Amino acid sequence: MRENLHRFFRAARGAGVRVSPAESIDAMRAVAQVGLSNRGILRDTLLLTLAKSQDEKLALGDCFDLFFSQPELKEPSSATDERDAPQDARQPAAPGGASETNGGQSAEGLGPLAQMLLSQDRNAIAAAIANAAGAASLSDIRYSTQRGIFSGRILDAMGLQRLRDDLDELTATNPSLAERLRTALDGLREAVRDTVSQGLVLYAREEAENLRNEILRNAPLARIEPRQVEQMRALIRQIARRLRERYSKPRKRQRRGHLDVRRTLRRNAAWGGVPFLTAWKRKHRDRPKIVALCDVSGSVARVSDFFLLLIHSLHEVVDDVRSFAFSSNLTEVSNILESKSPEAAMAEIMSKVGFGSSDYGSSLEDFEKEWMSTLTPQTTVIVLGDARSNNLDPRADILRRISERSKRLVWLNPEGRMTWGFGDSEMLRYATFCSVVRQCATAQQLERAVSDIVATYQ
Repeated sequence: MRENLHRFFRAARGAGVRVSPAESIDAMRAVAQVGLSNRGILRDTLLLTLAKSQDEKLALGDCFDLFFSQPELKEPSSATDERDAPQDARQPAAPGGASETNGGQSAEGLGPLAQMLLSQDRNAIAAAIANAAGAASLSDIRYSTQRGIFSGRILDAMGLQRLRDDLDELTATNPSLAERLRTALDGLREAVRDTVSQGLVLYAREEAENLRNEILRNAPLARIEPRQVEQMRALIRQIARRLRERYSKPRKRQRRGHLDVRRTLRRNAAWGGVPFLTAWKRKHRDRPKIVALCDVSGSVARVSDFFLLLIHSLHEVVDDVRSFAFSSNLTEVSNILESKSPEAAMAEIMSKVGFGSSDYGSSLEDFEKEWMSTLTPQTTVIVLGDARSNNLDPRADILRRISERSKRLVWLNPEGRMTWGFGDSEMLRYATFCSVVRQCATAQQLERAVSDIVATYQ
């Protein structure tokens, strides 16, 4: 059962339930206490120890029902005909569960799989399929093209080669019994195929999800298809969670400080150096602030959508985040993003300032008039945009003053570097006043850029 639970944890991860090693240990300890005899109690135990939200509870429940269900073994048609025949026409079973032929010949000389199939013991056959699936490492299946491979492995582990030898022998000596065995073998093949299909659903989801995410991570954000928008948002949330987990622990350690060994030893000299009293080194760190200016004009609106979602998912890492959106005019959108769902927030932002013609000069003027005073030497200013100002005054002088008042000015451009400075692009002029300029056209590039920004505060 330990191996079964390990396979179940893998299937649960594929279903979207995060199961850490510590949580799997807790679940196994709980299962050891409640036992395995009652399937309902086992299900509730696993849900209580592993699920951390209502969505995970539903996903885990479906995964449990699928994992512990067994494909139905189809009853051979010859067995159905025999059951429907008169009682005196049926053949009695041979001692020990071995089948007997219509002519009265015993099947005791056949292999274990042949005898099992002829006896039609469904529980024994289901158990044999489960054991063979474990021996064939069905939990390693990843792609639908592997169905035939794993089906063959399971049948081989059950003794298919011996069964073929038995069929060859029976074909020559007892054709009627051979026909019954072939029919039973067809049912077994179908049950094994169902088992493999079940394993594909359970174990291949994680690999398929990873492959889909890898493709999305490297896909241009501006050209994401509408059907992929929700998938990309889910991927951005995963990226945000990963960044939080990576940087929140170091920040907690920094708040506490590091052990000052010398002061600790001096303070505890009276107790022979036993550290009853500890001393800590605390290094002063500036309180981090981020101000994000996002171009939401028609050409880069979708990229800004994902960028704002990622930035506002990092509040555990960065204490103070303020976000602004602009096309031709700039407005603060921090409260909208914090109080509403991503879909509702972006719909409201786009209805207010989105899809217009970009005017960087006018937007920078709005920021200087209303919010320039919010910048401090601890502020990192991030601008996301293609720097195309439709041949209007770019007001690079304002960007220079923003750079002088802040700690860093980072520009993330979703366009390729080869296009910077061509047409109405003012990127090369703006880059003069930026601390960092990065191309940021994919989710992977976006993750790296934000990770580098957050890392400076650790």
